[in-house]
Amino acid sequence: MTERPAGPADLTVTLSNPRAERVKRVAALAGRSARSRAGALLVEGPQGVREAVRHAAGRVRDVYLSEDAAERHPEIAAEALAAELYVHVGTAAVLDAMSSDAQGVIAVLDSTGTSLDDVVAAKPRLVAVLSNVRDPGNAGTVIRVADAAGADAVVLAGESVDPTNPKVVRSTAGSLFHLPVARAPLADALEVLHEAGLTVLAADGSGEDLLGDPDAGAGAGGTESLAGPTAWVFGNEAWGLREDELALADAVVRIPIYGRAESLNLGTAAAVCLYASAAAQQD
Repeated sequence: MTERPAGPADLTVTLSNPRAERVKRVAALAGRSARSRAGALLVEGPQGVREAVRHAAGRVRDVYLSEDAAERHPEIAAEALAAELYVHVGTAAVLDAMSSDAQGVIAVLDSTGTSLDDVVAAKPRLVAVLSNVRDPGNAGTVIRVADAAGADAVVLAGESVDPTNPKVVRSTAGSLFHLPVARAPLADALEVLHEAGLTVLAADGSGEDLLGDPDAGAGAGGTESLAGPTAWVFGNEAWGLREDELALADAVVRIPIYGRAESLNLGTAAAVCLYASAAAQQD
């Protein structure tokens, strides 16, 4: 799907046929099988594309802009051209045929993943592990939260959603290109993280240990534990973590609820836990 890199003068040239094969191939990347065959992922919207160009330029195959989007976001085209990327301007109909959710800004990237070995080789101090998290918006939100909290990686385990799902990519608001995101079976991931020296804490309402308890010892979710290298495990949106999954953790930690809410949603719980660790590690 690439041609020669455009120069600034070439950005007046447009892709005008919404039924062209190139357009169909880009649009098909919304489907998992097409992404797998192409070894590519689709990035939709100015924020995601901007971050991909800035932080993952080596993976970018093509950048597509509608004529209006090229005027609204000149920095995207400028940075892409400076990185010698392939930039194409198309009509609004072409960009809409590629994706109706992209606000006229799309990028196609290599979908090269990160391995668990790569994650531990970087000596992480804070990792978020998602077990059987199937909702793309939830997974993307936790990746974004992990990035904001300064986590070193995210691991999607079990039957978790494909991180190249366009809804996941969009929900990360570009954070997918800021930190490693790996896939691995849960037991394998936690074994490797254990061996790398991380304490594994499972976030669950059934936990006997209270998040941030100053009297809790090491490995129990208290202040002492949070200050060290930590991997937080978060479970499925509907049923949380199973007993066999909880058994893999060093401790099961619950977030205190002082009001009448029964529980917190996944993104909020992840934010509370990851920021508690981040704050403790900053001290």
